[in-house]
Amino acid sequence: MTQFYQEYPKVLVSVDCIIFGFDEGKLRILVGKRQMDPGRGEWSLYGGFVNAQESIDEAANRVILELTGLRNLYIRQVGAFGRVDRDPGERVISIAYYALINVNDYDKTLQEQHGVEWVNIDDMPNLYSDHNNMVMRARKLMRQKISSEPIGFNLLPNLFTLTQLQKLYEAVVGEEVDKRNFRKRIKEMGFIEKTELIDKQNSKRGASLYRFNQKAYRDDSNFKL
Repeated sequence: MTQFYQEYPKVLVSVDCIIFGFDEGKLRILVGKRQMDPGRGEWSLYGGFVNAQESIDEAANRVILELTGLRNLYIRQVGAFGRVDRDPGERVISIAYYALINVNDYDKTLQEQHGVEWVNIDDMPNLYSDHNNMVMRARKLMRQKISSEPIGFNLLPNLFTLTQLQKLYEAVVGEEVDKRNFRKRIKEMGFIEKTELIDKQNSKRGASLYRFNQKAYRDDSNFKL
């Protein structure tokens, strides 16, 4: 490190990560009780400080990998949170990120190890500092993207029913959609493919299973729900 800027105060930089999942028709986030001061025992997002030799993106990827054990996730930056009094411990500026995962891919051993749990976003507890604001901003960004980009498939298993897809969309946007119009739009997209498989576990009558064809989407990326 150089001796430049010695006359200026130093500020800590952290990353806080919102991990979204979808289960039982509900949009969920991972939260846990803080295991450090200040705020020990308060509900919180999972995060960490940025090391001197890594970028903020690298820090976010490191923290998310440490928490989930999953690589190649859909990760996007939410924004910077820098209210002067946001952390009573030190002057800390936090960069928030969100990631989308299939809850069935998450190792329960890691979940127990980190002391985190899935909570329904609509029943979210009061979180430490400005973490509630981070979650709300991340959800707003998801709402803006889910109708024009196929990000929702990151939250679903490889094979899914149209009912699951619709419930996911409704959970993200926060309102019900017309079933007939929704399915009409799905059929217009050549990259959401119907398979010969039937889901008999979640449907008494049996529901057709679909999959997202990434290659077909790259050839014709006209996505609109």
